[in-house]
Order: sequence, then structure tokens, then C-alpha cells
Amino acid sequence: MTVEHRLKQLDAAIRDPHLLSNQGIGNEIGFYIFDYDPKDELIVAEHLPKLQLSLVEQGVKVREFNLYRTMINILEAKNLLHKALKMEDSQGNGKLEKAIRPLLLPEEIIAHIKNLLQGDEDLFLITGVGASYPLLRSHTILNNLHSALDRKPLVMFFPGVYDGQELRLFNLFKDDNYYRAFSLVRN
Repeated sequence: MTVEHRLKQLDAAIRDPHLLSNQGIGNEIGFYIFDYDPKDELIVAEHLPKLQLSLVEQGVKVREFNLYRTMINILEAKNLLHKALKMEDSQGNGKLEKAIRPLLLPEEIIAHIKNLLQGDEDLFLITGVGASYPLLRSHTILNNLHSALDRKPLVMFFPGVYDGQELRLFNLFKDDNYYRAFSLVRN
């Protein structure tokens, strides 16, 4: 099935009143994953603003959290972004990763996200998963977001494969097992 066809199915799935009200999932949290082939990243990225606009026009209050932008915002707030970029240029990605990973603890990311919450959101979207790797891990973010967003549905856009048990970023890197999310549109 093409990514364009899956995106049409995604549009319908996200508008489902059961999804938006977290109904029909038992005691589980309303976390969903839309996985896609990493080669389709640009197609998905171009579709997201259209999807969000269409949802807003239907009265759905959507909040997007781009993990890469969140990471950049945290580094900027600590006046470390310029220093990090210089370190990357002079010492490489490996040194940069070791230096800033302790600054990007899951608790810090979640606190940053919580500060952006307005309380009236109907749906949360997580994007920027691929761009934030290897500094942020999607399963860690999902595990820690439960306490912040457990009353509203969340959709993570994941460049890779989610089989209901494990996340495989870029179809290559196996993340720790994650069982608490539902596949939103199956391949």
C-alpha cells in the first residue's frame, strides 16, 4: 500500500470520534503510532500541515510536539546551541552526542512539553522522531509521556516499523520493546 493511500486512511482514523474520545480501547492509553517507510519522510512531512489545518477547521484542537525542535529549544534555553554546533563541527557527532545527551534527559523533554500544554487540546502529534535520533529515543519519550498526556490521544509519526511490540527506527535500529501503543494504520 502506498504512503499516500495510508495517509488518506490516517486522515479518516484521526477524525474517528472513538479515537478522539479515547473510547473502545479498554484500560489502555490512547497512544497510536503511524509508522512509514523512512524514504517517505518528505511526503509525510508535507502532509502533516494539511492534516492539522483540516482538523482545526473541524474544531479539533491539535498540538504538535516536534522532538527535534524541542531538543533545539532546550539547548537554546540553556545558551548551548551555538556551542553544540561548534563542537559538532570541530569534534564530530560522537563527541557532541556524549556531551549533550545528559542535558536531554527524558524528564527534561517531558517538562518542556508539559510547559507548552494549554489544557484544552483534543489530540497530540509527535513528530521529529528521526531527526532527533540518536539523542532522543522514541520508546523513552512515549513511556514518560503517559503521566502528562494520558487523558487525550497521541499519534507518533515514526519513520520505520512498529509491529505492536517493537519500534525499529529507519527499519534498522531496534529500540526497546514498547507494547502500549496501537498501530493507527496497518501496512
